Amino acid sequence: MPKQLSIGHSMLTTIIYRSHICKNVPFHSVTDMVAAANVKNDQADVTGILLFNGTHFFQMIEGPEESVLNIYQHICRDNRHYNIVELLCDYAPARRFGKTGMELFDLREYDRDEVLQAVLDKGTSKYQLFYNDRALKFLRTFVEATEKENYFEIPPADSWLFISDKKDVHTQAVIADNSADCSFAFQPMVDPFAQKILSTEALLRTAGGESTATYFAGFTGKALYEADLNSKKVAFAMASSLKLGEQSVSVNLLPMTLVVIPGAVDFLLREIQINGLVPEQVTVEFTESEVISRIDEFTDGIRQLKAAGISVAIDHFGAGFGGLLLLSQFQPDRIKINRELIKDVHKSGPRQAIIQAIIKCCASLEISISAVGVEKAEEWMWLESAGISHFQGNLFARAQLSGIAAVAWPERKADL
Repeated sequence: MPKQLSIGHSMLTTIIYRSHICKNVPFHSVTDMVAAANVKNDQADVTGILLFNGTHFFQMIEGPEESVLNIYQHICRDNRHYNIVELLCDYAPARRFGKTGMELFDLREYDRDEVLQAVLDKGTSKYQLFYNDRALKFLRTFVEATEKENYFEIPPADSWLFISDKKDVHTQAVIADNSADCSFAFQPMVDPFAQKILSTEALLRTAGGESTATYFAGFTGKALYEADLNSKKVAFAMASSLKLGEQSVSVNLLPMTLVVIPGAVDFLLREIQINGLVPEQVTVEFTESEVISRIDEFTDGIRQLKAAGISVAIDHFGAGFGGLLLLSQFQPDRIKINRELIKDVHKSGPRQAIIQAIIKCCASLEISISAVGVEKAEEWMWLESAGISHFQGNLFARAQLSGIAAVAWPERKADL
């Protein structure tokens, strides 16, 4: 009889993952692994169903939360497979499969309908398995191989070196106005394979180099938006002193600054001209972290920016309020995917699915995409495999106060 979830006991937890078998691993070692796992899982009161198609593993493990998490951590450290992607971590009122231990299904020995039926026959509740069960839907998708084109095989992180290119270093920016209460750090957006700097973002800092949040902490109401707009005088002046040539420059603006401050667009255009820049090389980035209460006025401001030649981007897309609404209200030239979606994307099925949906949506709308906050080689490699080629993050170059750091370009060890 299936074990029921009860108050006060460890929650019944399900984890599903997929992975790639390492090329030098013989199949008999997989059967040996399953035999050992069968004993361990039984002792831990955990059920395991493992599918193998000759290249990929798909495994569902169920049982008490602590036991399942411990076993999954052990699985992630196993060097017989790689590209481990967690597809689901969820809770259930009853086990889908009643027998503890581990069972292997080699899909090469079945046709699709046979293996689905074979797994279903192991189920403890036919009702539960047949009616809208997410875990079993994942199983069916794997068996029917409907997602295989998304199983990116990225190489290990240590197969790349990141080599600093000193010629990318720029001299320190000069602040002409010594009374300015703010400064800026600059971080390049790059195309790693083309080894090209695409643009440079000016990131607001206090005069002492502290964060944007710290700078804004001293302002409230309309003064907040006035400070936001006025800071762009310093941003454009510093960007001009860096002698970036025709390279584009990005500045961030709070969405409501465009609404609350009269003549905000004219102010920006004037400061761009004063500092020897042209509107076509400037991008204004709006974060979706603020609720836009007057969307029609905001949209009108966007039209004015675009009519003047300034590009528009949504920064930190996916992090705040109504990113999809913003995308439908006006058409930005670019979106920058938020770090929280980027973080460990190479091993998160939900994040991969969301980013792939964003890519497909933007491709249909001819909107450029870049990934922000990339810190790990595996994050970059997965995103590159998914179709993103523009990146910003510490993996390539850190934001540097009053200057631009050297870019570290990736090189495959085999090519060196």
